[in-house]
Amino acid sequence: MLQGKKILIGISGSIAAYKTILLVRILIKQGAEVKVIMTPAAADFVSPLVLETLSKNKVVIGLADGAQWSNHVMLGRWADLFVIAPASCNTLAKMAQGLCDNLLLAVYLSATCPVMIAPAMDEDMWRHPATQKNIQLLGEYGNHLMTVAHGELASGLIGEGRMAEPEDILVCILETFFRGTALQGKKVMITAGPTYEAIDPVRFIGNHSSGKMGFALAEAMYLQGADVTLITGPTHEKIQFRGINIQKVVSAAEMFAACEALFPETDIAIMSAAVADFSPSVVAAEKIKKQSAALSISLSPTNDILKYIGTRKTQKQYVVGFALETENEKANALSKLKSKNADCIVLNSLRDEAAGFGVNTNKVTILDKSGEEWVTALKSKKAIAEDIVSFIISHLHAE
Repeated sequence: MLQGKKILIGISGSIAAYKTILLVRILIKQGAEVKVIMTPAAADFVSPLVLETLSKNKVVIGLADGAQWSNHVMLGRWADLFVIAPASCNTLAKMAQGLCDNLLLAVYLSATCPVMIAPAMDEDMWRHPATQKNIQLLGEYGNHLMTVAHGELASGLIGEGRMAEPEDILVCILETFFRGTALQGKKVMITAGPTYEAIDPVRFIGNHSSGKMGFALAEAMYLQGADVTLITGPTHEKIQFRGINIQKVVSAAEMFAACEALFPETDIAIMSAAVADFSPSVVAAEKIKKQSAALSISLSPTNDILKYIGTRKTQKQYVVGFALETENEKANALSKLKSKNADCIVLNSLRDEAAGFGVNTNKVTILDKSGEEWVTALKSKKAIAEDIVSFIISHLHAE
């Protein structure tokens, strides 16, 4: 999402400046072009040479470098986003009052791009009424301020004031400034993970689904501007973006109920969860004790969520199913595509090495109702999710 974006990083004098080295690195890895400006005090905490090496651009510190003037106006106009990280207590105060005694402040006051600020200071400084007033003023000026983190501070105290971690700053940058618009206004429902079907209060029938694919799809959809609700079974996966709505369920019946309630208002439904096909007919009230005799459990079929929404979808709704097969993969997936009235099916084969449950990579074949077939290479589930979203967008716009 940051490919070709121009991001200007401003570093003020704070021990947290060491984190900005990693921030620059991950922004570059995301495809952004990065330039760095520093206050003179910041150079006491982090080497300009390191930042120049990572950004592949000269780090600018003073308003003048020998006989050459640093054009602060053009720096502020060059950037798509100006990120000040860390912003020390002193720099925050000067920004709030409109003071201009170094290059970073000159760029800030003349910048025409959005400004994002990641404060860093000791807890007592952070909580001081003057600092809080400055934070309020900077917010009123239209700047985006990140919340400080709680943890160990340079003073040795534990409290608020830590600069946000580089990974959290990246997430905030993506979510706040660089979401796409291809799916803006679209409501998306995604299911993810396994379901657990209770046998007794202790045991359940489940499967090996990790939820990784569904979570990646939720984030990919969200970054294209969609309003995303993720209905997830039990999983250890976490969502990066606060704007994604999450509904947690356990059983197939709970997932069905959640989908049934949400689908009428849904534009795009992606059914990537590994929902149990069968559930115990009777759930024991107490833990079943081990015994020498064989144990038989009667199973009843669960509601077919994909078939349910497929038979109820309108022409304005787009439904994506998933098929995990071990044999006759394409034939079974095409049969599912037709019988469930989906718009396309994403086929996974357990025969493909390093694809499927529990791993970070995947390889899929997308089968469209028009007969189109699109095969991806083996790649990360994040990249596969982006491919699937691109496929959906292209077919939405074609209709």
